Amino acid sequence: MEKKLVGKVKHFFGKIGVAVVELTGDLRSGERISIEGPAGVAEQIVSSMQINKEAVEKAGRGQSIGLKVDSRVKEGDVVYVLSV
Repeated sequence: MEKKLVGKVKHFFGKIGVAVVELTGDLRSGERISIEGPAGVAEQIVSSMQINKEAVEKAGRGQSIGLKVDSRVKEGDVVYVLSV
């Protein structure tokens, strides 16, 4: 499986399970991602992302998004899009 770097976690809101991700590449709803850091690796499908509290289907380089995550992540973790 190929990995393409698309961003970095800048903040994590534990109570609501949302990571703020600063994007260095394009990301779309439905894509499989891997969030990796010293604490481990978490894979999931992008199910919900927002920009300025508005739901979006895609976002690109230079944007910061709120990404709903299935597990705890930490600031500095990197986000990859996985493809076959």
